[in-house]
Amino acid sequence: MTSAKFFYALLTVAGISAGQLLLKIAAVHLHNGTAWEVSVAGFRVNAWLVGGIAVLGVSTLVWLSVLRTVPLNYAYPIMALAFVMVPAMSFLVLGEPLTLKLGLGSLLIAAGVVVIYT
Repeated sequence: MTSAKFFYALLTVAGISAGQLLLKIAAVHLHNGTAWEVSVAGFRVNAWLVGGIAVLGVSTLVWLSVLRTVPLNYAYPIMALAFVMVPAMSFLVLGEPLTLKLGLGSLLIAAGVVVIYT
């Protein structure tokens, strides 16, 4: 994988992670009620939701540009970094807890990605 494609793959992971963060914020701002009570009408114009969907959409387009020239079995393992980035961003931005187990697991995932790409 060229350095440019590797950068685009990392950009995809960052976009997917940011999109998940935006969707979490959107979900918190949705109309209060049970999951069954939140309908399409409950999704009033929610900038967090629109932003999250937009970021995920753009990330998908960037990912498609990677997949045009890089074999899937080589490109896809980098997506595991989303399992590292989302908890880190949730901790930093949302103040969600970052446990020792989650931290150690994230380090193992990151180490696995390093092994694959070195």
